[in-house]
Amino acid sequence: MMSNTTSSVNLDSTDLAILSALQENARLPVVELARRMNLSPTPCTLRIRRMEQAGVITGYHARLQPKTLGHALMVFVTVSLKSTDEKTLRAFNAAVKPVRQILECHMVAGGFDYLLKIRVRDMGEYREILGGVIGALPMVESTHSYFVMEEVKESSLLDVSRPREQRP
Repeated sequence: MMSNTTSSVNLDSTDLAILSALQENARLPVVELARRMNLSPTPCTLRIRRMEQAGVITGYHARLQPKTLGHALMVFVTVSLKSTDEKTLRAFNAAVKPVRQILECHMVAGGFDYLLKIRVRDMGEYREILGGVIGALPMVESTHSYFVMEEVKESSLLDVSRPREQRP
């Protein structure tokens, strides 16, 4: 069975403050970040490298506004598979990973097997993805589409305000 394992990384309050600052602005110069953390640049850089090597920091990205780039339609799609054996799950995962319009794919427990977040230009492009990719997969039993009318909140920022052991 596939697993999402989490490894415990020892992070102190300074590490958490660095993570919080980098989430807000990953382009912050190390000299400025170090000043804010009351560190010199070398120890600050070493902390960042340690967190990168430990897999806490997995990359740095520019956040784009989809609508300004013509990707105005967001759709959540639930997918039910005919079978959930390991071979079928691997095949589905492999089939959806290269589809750039599928921004997120989550295997879930409950009334369906996967939840997809899809961002496309228009209904025509969505129909191509649904009929030509997702619906064409032999292991897919059914799909249900939910079109986003309004994005109330979207964030990829994690709450790193307190160490984990202090959280309720």
